[in-house]
Amino acid sequence: MSHLIEGRAGDRRLLMGNEAIARGALEAGIRVAAGYPGTPSSEIIENLARVAEQRRLYVEWSVNEKVALEVAAAASFAGLRALCVMKQNGVNVASDFLLHLAGSGTRGGLVLVPCDDPGALSSVNEGESRHFARMIEIPLLEPADFQEAKDMIPYAFALSEQLRTLVMVRSVTRLSHASGDVVLGALPASAPQAFFKHDGFILDLMEGPMLSSPVDYKHGLQQERIRQAAEQFESAPFNTYSGPQRPEVLLITCSACFLYSLEAIRVLGVAERVGVLKLGTTWPLPSMLLEKYLRLSDTVLVVEEVIPFLEENVKLVAAERAAAVGIKTFYGKRDGTLPATGEMNPDRVIEALTKVLGISHAAMPADYAEKALESAFFGAPPRDWTFCPGCPHRASFWSIRSALQMDDRQGFVCGDIGCYSLAMLPTGFNSLSTLHAMGSGTGLASGFGMLNKFDMHQPVLAVSGDSTFFHAVMPALANAVHHRAPITLVVLDNSGTAMTGFQPHPGLAVDAAGKSVQALDIVRICEAMGAEVTQCDPFDLALTQQTLLDLMASAGGPKVLVLKQICALSPEKKGKKQYRMTIDADRCRGEQCGCNRLCTRVFKCPGLIWDAAAKATRIDEVICAGCGVCASICPVGAIQKEAVA
Repeated sequence: MSHLIEGRAGDRRLLMGNEAIARGALEAGIRVAAGYPGTPSSEIIENLARVAEQRRLYVEWSVNEKVALEVAAAASFAGLRALCVMKQNGVNVASDFLLHLAGSGTRGGLVLVPCDDPGALSSVNEGESRHFARMIEIPLLEPADFQEAKDMIPYAFALSEQLRTLVMVRSVTRLSHASGDVVLGALPASAPQAFFKHDGFILDLMEGPMLSSPVDYKHGLQQERIRQAAEQFESAPFNTYSGPQRPEVLLITCSACFLYSLEAIRVLGVAERVGVLKLGTTWPLPSMLLEKYLRLSDTVLVVEEVIPFLEENVKLVAAERAAAVGIKTFYGKRDGTLPATGEMNPDRVIEALTKVLGISHAAMPADYAEKALESAFFGAPPRDWTFCPGCPHRASFWSIRSALQMDDRQGFVCGDIGCYSLAMLPTGFNSLSTLHAMGSGTGLASGFGMLNKFDMHQPVLAVSGDSTFFHAVMPALANAVHHRAPITLVVLDNSGTAMTGFQPHPGLAVDAAGKSVQALDIVRICEAMGAEVTQCDPFDLALTQQTLLDLMASAGGPKVLVLKQICALSPEKKGKKQYRMTIDADRCRGEQCGCNRLCTRVFKCPGLIWDAAAKATRIDEVICAGCGVCASICPVGAIQKEAVA
């Protein structure tokens, strides 16, 4: 039994932030949860999937975030409470349906949890989801600690049902992936029946059809819901003030920045000089509450991640109520007191407070800081970003790069999001020339491919993972097939959403809860769409390279090459070696070889080590995955493989 459903109301548990969010959803009585895997959000759906059977839930990893929100919305329309989860990039994907959903309204409680990634710790950007709440006019909540991460979810569901609208609860990496004590609430015992009422009057929100038109009427309802949310937020339990009655500085903050701010105040010893207004309801802002606390000080510091969303909205309230609160001096991101990029942390808040308060503080002695910097850059051994030992992507990009060089027409590869994004770097032989959103590699390739009428004749390749293929590549491929774009799409099929933890996708025969489902075949899908399709094992370098050369040389519309080889770290394959790898010391000439250490200098699998003392390559048997690919790249046959029985 999962620890998420153990314990009684009042028990204290150590929970990761994402676990706290999942527990809050269970306490709220959700029946449906859907999402698309993406760090830092993935553990919410994973934890709910583990208890789906015991709690009578339906939990799915959807094909993409837009579909996930549509699945959750269907449950809401049928009167059930539903949760939708994604990372910050996913809100962009879901935004088309989001705009319509905000207009149509909801029935059963519907909560969207985007997990943003300030500092882009596991992302290619640190884009924010908060602006969508303001743009589409739905309420936004931001938990500041682990208890609030749990408690805000039931509150958000109740608010959703009261206002008949989607509610957004935004988390961030340091909250989602850190852990803290959480006092549990009760789990509901009953489960409501789903029924979609749809034959009432067209403007009947509870029994008529669900649609976002007529816009003039529905948009007015949206804005009325926001007004009501603002009234509710005036007394929300997640907005708190601590500090003196007349602080020199009013520090307004939200989310995990509340914890950073408290630590900064403690370190500086300025608790008697700084008041902290922590807002859990950040859109729409509770203007009467803000007016009350803006009266306390003429100096305001706003601390948030990443860009000045809260700061700008607070300033708007202050301007509207200037007659009541007076003229304020604001500090934050707009004036450069705090950076508008990267994660916030206590040191950044300390630096801002020392500026605003006019005090000095040395976070650490100068000599210690110097030694720490020296140790960070020169004391620790360097470590490149690299594909794992036995990763099929290393073999795939070796063949792609080799084929492009042999073709010799300055061809290039349009990249995509996934583990294989590392192919921008030496570990993937610097193979990628573009890297944007999921599916954009194929969309860009489709555009490049049509430039032959402008005398562009470079071979155009795109790469995609198997999960990404279902997420966003299929429409781009349909576009390429329809317009007969002369491109080659290489699908790197490693049988799972490997980058975020091997979550299943439509190409696999299991769902989020591990039950058997229908698997979709990528090869047959591409053939049905009208593309010429070939499948290879990327570990067979010679065949893969020749296939790529043939595809690039052939005329006509899009070609698809599926390179299918399961990820070396997948549960099915991890620890199982196909080959035992050895080095023939008599053949390995290292730097004296004409290849000049091709295996460890260029191919650079972590399982291959350059022994400087022996001036030869050796195998690290602890981490070698036994894929056998390196035997194919050694020009003198010094790397040898023996099949493991």
